[in-house]
Amino acid sequence: MSMKAVVLHGKEDLRIETVAIPTPGPGQVLIRNGYAGICGSDLHAIFAPEALGLSATEPHSVTGSTLPQILGHEFAGTIEAVGEGVDIEVGVRAAIYPTYACGECPACRKGRENACARIGFHGLSSDGGGMAEFTVVDAYRIHPLPDGVDVKMGALVEPMSVAWHATTRGEVTANSTALIVGAGPIGIGVYFALKAQGLTRVLVSEPSAERRALLTNLGAAVVDPVNEDLQARVAELTGGHGVDVAFDAAGAPVAFQSTLPLLAPAGRLVVVALYERTVDLQPSLLALGERDIVGTMAYLPEDFDAVIQAMASGVYDFTGWVETIGVDDIHSAVERLRSGAGAKILVSAEASRDTTTAAQENLATVG
Repeated sequence: MSMKAVVLHGKEDLRIETVAIPTPGPGQVLIRNGYAGICGSDLHAIFAPEALGLSATEPHSVTGSTLPQILGHEFAGTIEAVGEGVDIEVGVRAAIYPTYACGECPACRKGRENACARIGFHGLSSDGGGMAEFTVVDAYRIHPLPDGVDVKMGALVEPMSVAWHATTRGEVTANSTALIVGAGPIGIGVYFALKAQGLTRVLVSEPSAERRALLTNLGAAVVDPVNEDLQARVAELTGGHGVDVAFDAAGAPVAFQSTLPLLAPAGRLVVVALYERTVDLQPSLLALGERDIVGTMAYLPEDFDAVIQAMASGVYDFTGWVETIGVDDIHSAVERLRSGAGAKILVSAEASRDTTTAAQENLATVG
């Protein structure tokens, strides 16, 4: 029995293929995938797989997986079948927690599996992924979706959890003032996470007029850091004191350098973006006023649960910045995102009627 999948074979070698439908073993579930997001990490995997440790010859140190690899680590779907020992009903809709951790490194021993030195992701450095009609995962990865949160929204739980975890690293309270630098999907996610936690004094800095218009439509206060006085807008927001927390979701050295002086005394800069270049830093900006710079990586299971709860309460609005494509459009979508166009693109991975019937027949004796 077979299914359609988006498969990475190597650098700039992304194919749409027909592959075998997997079968869940003990403690596992088969997911009928609904939607999977295309992430910046997917672009790195396609154009620089070696940077993520992806190889056709060297197995991942935790998952044991090698290329070729089905992509899609931001995904949600419906439980199609369960393996032995799994007490979850078929038909449950769920977001899938995708990370693999070694359990042995210093980060893992501190309960920070998201910062594991050998971290892996289902749909990036494991067998299977969300950009296929089906995938098999361990049952503990299932985060059920409540009424009002469909699988399309569920596919956004993973990237929104990256943003939510960043806010926990920022140690925000409802009374905090905040600056978000960069209004890509993660910057937008930070805005909604702050909104869900009761913050009302939030400013988003973004040079793209298109993205500023998008954020304005979502209810955010925005500023053009190129043609407006960012420092003056921050002073207006904070009564001249500087922001309590800033989130760097831009990954641009100039953004990093211009944000540090905007922090209030004891303020905190949370670096969400990954940098490809080094940044000059004046340490006195930290010493004077006891300002902090902290990093943030991925998420923890509780971040998934918090995002799902906030989605169910109606905090998130995906109007205007999330679009859906079919599997056959994956190559053009990748090129658009690589060029800087678009915001969040979801790949529809729903199975055809014929494949679904075949899969059900194949799985009739599972469990």
